[in-house]
Amino acid sequence: MDIKKFQKKVEDFTCEHCGAQNKGDGFTNHCSKCLTSKHVDIFPGDRKETCGGLMPVSSITKKGDRYVLRQKCLTCGYVNGDHLRSTDDFDALIDLSKKLSEKHEKK
Repeated sequence: MDIKKFQKKVEDFTCEHCGAQNKGDGFTNHCSKCLTSKHVDIFPGDRKETCGGLMPVSSITKKGDRYVLRQKCLTCGYVNGDHLRSTDDFDALIDLSKKLSEKHEKK
């Protein structure tokens, strides 16, 4: 059986973390305001994951000119990665980066 691993889903959504309205483009994986995702896919776009936990950013790395967000599900611990998009709030990235850095320094 041939399973399609990526399914483009164009869906607008309201972020369950911050309440921001988001316009989907078929590749949207997280809120453009707070960068939080939701654990709804097994494969991108399939909406078959039943967990439904929120996935805040747990780390940020820079690869070349791109920022990579690592998100961890608060319900089951699943980890996923995505890149920052041009429509995302760059100030949110800066704020999250500072908070993650402070959290790391306290350890």
